[in-house]
Amino acid sequence: MLWNRMAHRNLVILTGAGISAESGVPTFRADDGLWMGHRIEDVATPGAFARDPVLVQDFYNRRRRQLATVQPNAAHHALADLAAHWDGDFLLVTQNVDDLHDRAHAATPPASGFELIHMHGELLKAHCTATGRVCNWPGDLAPNQPSPHHPQGRLRPHIVWFGEMPLHMDRIEAALARCDLFVSIGTSGAVWPAAGFVEQARFAGARTVEINLEPTPGRFDEALYGPATEVVPTFAATLLA
Repeated sequence: MLWNRMAHRNLVILTGAGISAESGVPTFRADDGLWMGHRIEDVATPGAFARDPVLVQDFYNRRRRQLATVQPNAAHHALADLAAHWDGDFLLVTQNVDDLHDRAHAATPPASGFELIHMHGELLKAHCTATGRVCNWPGDLAPNQPSPHHPQGRLRPHIVWFGEMPLHMDRIEAALARCDLFVSIGTSGAVWPAAGFVEQARFAGARTVEINLEPTPGRFDEALYGPATEVVPTFAATLLA
């Protein structure tokens, strides 16, 4: 397809685990449904945190430490370059809790119309169980880490667990309602509500594109298959051409 930057001025891109996997970030959920050898119910629910904060905090502490060993890859940097030169609205929504997009955009500052949303939270942040206030937290969290925001509060990972509502859905849905182009990169299309974004974009009249290793559920107008580090830079350059 010939891309017209005026026709596709409002851009929404969704990224998933596939884009960070090429940097060496484990996807954690294996074919047997386990995350690093644990059931989801044991490490990724509010009930798990209430039952066994030692296990839950250790699980995320290990993930947090692992982030220090990886770097943004060519796909992250291509999206950062796209954001720096895009002259319309650009919302980048990631399901990933790592900071690789953040680091790529810090190296290449985006244009004024850009926004990055971590809809499932951020591994390098914590939030207070009493007030919900969020703070940066790059180090380990103790099992009953006191909160600096409330005497009865404690800090938990700033992660959206199963059974909790993803973050900033109102802003995401507003952007989908007015977007001209929706691109899904490296996501299975199986986790809701993100799995429904393509249909919301189609309803708004947007052109939809999937970039992935293989086809996933969802109706896309165009599909590009291959490693994100190879496909995304080429696609981003085409959009800017």
